[in-house]
Amino acid sequence: MLDIVRLRILAAVAAHGSVTKAAKHLKYSQPAVSHHLARLEAETGARLLQRIGRGIRLTPEGEHLARRAAEIVGRVDTAAAELSAMVGLRTGRVRVAGFQSALAALVPHAAATLRQDHPGIELHLVDAHPQVALNLLRDGQVDAALVFRYDDTTPDDIRTTHLFDDPMYLLSLESGKTLRDHRDSAWIAGCENCRREFVDACERADFTPHVAYTSDDVIVQQALVAAGMGVTTMPGLTLRTHRAPGIEATPLPDLRRRVYLATYGDPPDPPATTAFITALQHAVQQTRPGEPTPPDEAPNRVDQSST
Repeated sequence: MLDIVRLRILAAVAAHGSVTKAAKHLKYSQPAVSHHLARLEAETGARLLQRIGRGIRLTPEGEHLARRAAEIVGRVDTAAAELSAMVGLRTGRVRVAGFQSALAALVPHAAATLRQDHPGIELHLVDAHPQVALNLLRDGQVDAALVFRYDDTTPDDIRTTHLFDDPMYLLSLESGKTLRDHRDSAWIAGCENCRREFVDACERADFTPHVAYTSDDVIVQQALVAAGMGVTTMPGLTLRTHRAPGIEATPLPDLRRRVYLATYGDPPDPPATTAFITALQHAVQQTRPGEPTPPDEAPNRVDQSST
């Protein structure tokens, strides 16, 4: 039978990339970590690590077991937290992964409500792209995930609750323009994955955008727009976290993203997760993130357009 402590150590080594960093993270001595890894190799009969110069790397067998170990450890930690809450040992904890603009504009309101109503709940946040967040959820490393989709489909193995539709905006120096009005303009866009929906929207408007500048940083994108170097599109939730002076945001009625709260496994959710969900729904009602934000009310805060 595999030892959960040794699986936790292997998962930490895989996550941190070295025995030294894993030992520091787990608050173990380095010799203790090395001892447990050696014992795990003896128990499994597989070589899990190999030395590369002064460092180490996982073998294919080690990588496979490390992935499973992360999932197992996540599930064990979740079960422990659930049981602790049920028997009253402590209120519990909830681990949430989400994209940046949701963490910046929405989650702080939920966290404040959670702290007021359930001060004993520990809230842990992970900044993650939606696909990464869903993988963390499946692996048991988080209890809930805030994700977005540009279509109406959701994964079959995930429970999702639609929170709101996040409108998209055209950012330029002129208001009232459409995507097609800027078919000859220089465009500012994020990475290949981040720009896919924007490019599709432009092609539906019968043109292929000329992407002259690539950046995943909304401050850079908006600064380029303000300088007259191009135009871009951006979600409303992101505009709530940062809006540069001098730019115009024109709604794009046919382009929006749908924001979901995702959980995994059969209901009911653990008590701490349920408390967070309630606080988040209250935050959505209070902040009304699906509605446009007037320019003079938009905060000037940092966020990333990959969110």
